[in-house]
Amino acid sequence: MTSITEYQTATPESVWAAFRETDKQMKETDMRMKETDRQMKQFNADYERRMKKMEDLFGAWSNNQGSFAEAHFFNSFEAGKTNFFGERFDEIQRNVKGINKGFFDEYDILLINGKSVAIVEVKYKAHQNDVPKVIKKAETFRVNFPEYSRHKVYLGLATLAFYPELEQECIDQGIAVVKQVGDTVVINEANLRVF
Repeated sequence: MTSITEYQTATPESVWAAFRETDKQMKETDMRMKETDRQMKQFNADYERRMKKMEDLFGAWSNNQGSFAEAHFFNSFEAGKTNFFGERFDEIQRNVKGINKGFFDEYDILLINGKSVAIVEVKYKAHQNDVPKVIKKAETFRVNFPEYSRHKVYLGLATLAFYPELEQECIDQGIAVVKQVGDTVVINEANLRVF
């Protein structure tokens, strides 16, 4: 047990000294907190800069893959641009932009003849959530290019990596499946429909 005699009696000078020491410690703590805050801001700025650089690099890499897939399928269509989707096409165009307000879209590959247009969306690796986007291309195309309003519109999805559920979804929706099989581009037109 502690006795009362072990405690010193506080004097005005000792109280002021204790206040000054506490004030000094609080100022030092405040300075350390400000330095920590400055370091955290610098860390966050560095982190943001690095993340932006990674996003840019990943985006460039992803765009390169997409460009490769587009060039591959475009060249395959161009080499034999005669009979696709049960039709003979005279013209092929790549990366056609439609800029009508509210209907802006890009069409990776267009095959055109006097009565039909085939729109082929190209993905390096497509997913099932791409199917509704492909279907929407028919709507935006008709608005962006009214001169083709009387043409039949066919849709196709070309990708270097199809999986069974995606392929079946395309077939169910009436979209042609365009895929790489060995050295050959194969088109599955089962259930192809006019949009």
